[in-house]
Formats: sequence, structure tokens, C-alpha cells
Amino acid sequence: MVFARELRQKSAGASRLRLAILLFTLLAFVVLVLPDTLEAITARAFLRLPIELPLMALAMLVLPVRWARPLAILPALLLGTVLLLKLADIGTQATFQRSFNPYLDGKMLADGWNLVSRSVGIVPAGLAVAALLLVFALLLSAFFWSLRGIAGAAGPVRGRLVAAFAAITVIGMGLSLLQPGGMRLAGADAAGYLFARADLVSRSVVDMRAFEAELAKGDGVADGRGLFQAVQGRDVVLVFVESYGRSAVEDPRYAGTTGPRLASIQQRLEAVGMASASGWLRSPTVGGLSWLAHGTFLSGLWIDSQPRYDRLMTSDRPTLNRLFTEAGWRSVAVMPAITLAWPESAYFGYDQVFASADLGYRGKPYNWITMPDQYTLSAFERLARRPQRTAGGPVMAEIALISSHAPWTPVAAMVGWDQVGDGTVFNAQADSGDPPAVVWADPERVRRQYIATIDYSLEALGDYMARFGRDAVFIVLGDHQPAAIVTGQNASRDVPIHIVSADKGLIARFQATGFSAGMLPDPRAAERPMSDMRGLLIKLLGGASQ
Repeated sequence: MVFARELRQKSAGASRLRLAILLFTLLAFVVLVLPDTLEAITARAFLRLPIELPLMALAMLVLPVRWARPLAILPALLLGTVLLLKLADIGTQATFQRSFNPYLDGKMLADGWNLVSRSVGIVPAGLAVAALLLVFALLLSAFFWSLRGIAGAAGPVRGRLVAAFAAITVIGMGLSLLQPGGMRLAGADAAGYLFARADLVSRSVVDMRAFEAELAKGDGVADGRGLFQAVQGRDVVLVFVESYGRSAVEDPRYAGTTGPRLASIQQRLEAVGMASASGWLRSPTVGGLSWLAHGTFLSGLWIDSQPRYDRLMTSDRPTLNRLFTEAGWRSVAVMPAITLAWPESAYFGYDQVFASADLGYRGKPYNWITMPDQYTLSAFERLARRPQRTAGGPVMAEIALISSHAPWTPVAAMVGWDQVGDGTVFNAQADSGDPPAVVWADPERVRRQYIATIDYSLEALGDYMARFGRDAVFIVLGDHQPAAIVTGQNASRDVPIHIVSADKGLIARFQATGFSAGMLPDPRAAERPMSDMRGLLIKLLGGASQ
């Protein structure tokens, strides 16, 4: 009986050891060779031996068992960290076309939660997050358990495992010297990957010190008194069009939609006596984080990270909004996407903020989109411009149009301006179309619906300017390019900018600085950093127009 029990125990122990070796080898291999960009995930990418794999196993086998088993948590955490960073890289590269930066991107977790929960609902989003956390915890436990199992190997089996993993290590080192056809057969990249991430964080800290120095230096514009004389008495309307990037204008997949729309807008504007000039700006962000573009444009500083933005919010750098306020305009913000408290608004210097709840929309949301752009513009006219005409004095407005924000479903459509009302007229549209999960299952459909929403936003804005804007000056621009699923990898960070006014002398000033006539930017024109626009506007909107 005792012999049989010992035999069963040995058999069970051998089975556990085989399972531990198999589990560790499989999981560690996938984690260590997994590429950090979506497009690099190919079968060829997994035809490589990660030398760290046998080295970790050897470490567990060479150390005494009483040390190796508790210390197994270290390589388990190492593998978990590499996996977490690579998954974050894949998501960040696909969305923002850059690597994940732990120092800069922490806030994206909260923003991602807000977007997903408002698109699919809090309960499904919460269950998805819980499932992801559970899967990661199980993977971490599997790493730890398998490494402990290897460390517990005893007797002749332990010696054979040491010899096997040592041989694999030597073979891997030899293969690492061979690169047939440029293909790496083996390598040890995990340490370099983690060191590069640590270096990225270190450089980000240095960058923040440089930003502090830039803030302290200033640009000599202390307040707005005496500025903007060329547009004295006229409303100035700054409009950010969500995800309106250069690809929407020039990519062959989209140019056939956007080009005719811009031409149509130009024709309508000219019919009512308005002129336009257009150019390119380089945005500090891509795929999202719109507030970085807003902060860059309004402050005249390059705000390409969350820490820079957070520091800007505590500075005394006067924004374009605040300068207009000091020059005699009533500064308002029309922000239909703001559904929570927005403490940062205090920095910008608005006299009044019209957040989502303040715009009076009673219709249904378009998934994450709280209201269609036509309603936003109608509410701006009703709540900000008309009352100010009665009160006297011009309005300086910053408006965020969000119908072209992902997930780009459903696509809004225009109604008569006299039908807009409280927004319930849009309910049928809001209930139409497939949900995001269906649309995003087909990349081609995502692209079609993206450009359809851009076309709608431009149509609504163009119609508004022609109908209601002859006495105003409009500055219209994209905040950033959309995600790589729309543009493809390595697309530029350029966005269009349009200046629209009935004052042709004012438009001529912009043309003299390189802006092209009309609503279509010259493809050969150089792009300006978005941070340059604050200074350029101060210059070109100053003095009497001709």
C-alpha cells in the first residue's frame, strides 16, 4: 500500500512537472516574442527563440529549491510586466501611433473607461474590465506556478533539465548570430525592451523640466488690451472638428467625399459675400486626446503629453480665450462632450461654459456622441450669439464639434434649421444604424462611416456659416488625425485649418503668410506647428483691416 501510494505520488509529481514545463514554455514564448505593434503580429514574428526563456528556467534550477520557489515571483512579474507593456503598446500604436509611456499615459485609462462605458454601457464595460483583470491575474498565477514547479524538480530529472535548458541557451546564442534573409532566429530582447521604456520615462521627466523653463520664459503677451483691432465688434468663432485630419482631404479613399464638400462650402460662402483661406497645421496628438490640441492652439505652447497639459492648467500663461476677454469680447465655450465636472475650464478664462447639460438637448445620444453637430451649432446661435447681440459686444467662442468622433455610428444627417428645436427630431437618427461592435468588425465599414461623419460635420458647419455667420470670423480646424485603422500607419499629423470671413482684406492677410485661397489647402503648402497659431492670430488680427 505504501509503495503504491509513493508510486502514485511520484507519477502525480512527474505530471505536474511536465505540465509546469509545458505551461511555462508556451506562455513565456508567446510573451517574449509577441510584437509590440498590431501590423507586426505575423506568423514569421513567432519563428524566433527567445533566449530569456531557457535562462529563466536555468535560474530556477540552479538556485537551491528553498530560494528558487519564493524568488519565482520575480521572473513571473517580469513576464507580466512585459506582457502588459506590449499589450499597451499595441493599443497605443494602433490609436496614437506611438509607444505607451507609463509616465505620460496614466490618465488614458480613465478616458478609455469613459469612452467605452458611454458607448456600450457601464455594466458591459465593467464586466469586460473585470474579465481582463481576471485573465491577467490567472496568467500571472500561471507564470508563478509553472516556475515554482520547475524549481521543485529533484533527482536525476533536475540534472537532465539543467542540461536541456543549457543546451537550448547555447543553441539560441548561436542562432542569434544568424539572420538569413534579415530574419532573426533568436535573441534576448526583453531587457532591452524594459530599459528602453525606462529611458522613455526618464526623457519624459527631462522634457517636463524643459517645459517648465518655457513657461517661465513667456512670450511677452501679458494681457489682451489693445489686441484684435482688425476684428473689433465682430464675433470670433473657433471651431475644432473632431478627427478632421489631412487624410480626410488627401487620402484617395476619402478625397472624393471631402473635396466636393469643401468646394460646395466655398461656393456657398462666396455666394453670400464671404471669403476663405486654408492651410495645414501639425497637431501635437493623433487618434485622440483632443484636449492636447486645444491646449496647444490656445496657449501657443506645444502640449503633446498629459503632464504638460496638467502643468499648463496651473500656470498663468494667458490663453487666446482670455486675451479676447481682456480685449472686450465675451468668451464662451460650447462643449457638448463635457458631461462631468470640468475644473480645467477655469484656466482658459471663459466667461461662460455651455457643457452638454447646458445646451438643452432632449434627444437621444448617438452612442458616445451626446448630440449631433447641427444641434450644437443651433444651440450656440440661440444661447450665446443672440443674447449677446441684445446685451451688446461681440462673442469669442470655442466650439468642439463631436459628430465625427469614434465610434462613427450612427451617422447623423441634416434637418431643417427650423426643425432642430430641442433635439428630439434627431431620435430616429440616433436609433438607426448598427452598434459599434458590428461596425468595428469590418475595417472597411469603419472607414466609410468615418468619412461620412466628417462629411456631415463639414456640411453642418458650412451651412451654419453661410446662413448665420456673415458678421463673424471663423477659425475652423481639425484637432487631430483619426486612428491608424482609418489613416494607415505613418500618416502625417497634419490637420486642415480654414479662416472664413466677409472681410476680404483680413483673409488676404492670411494668404500673405502662406494660406491658400479657398477651402481646400494647397497640398504643397508647409504645415505650421499648431502652437504657432496663437502668435499668428495676435499678429494678423491686430491693427485695422484693409
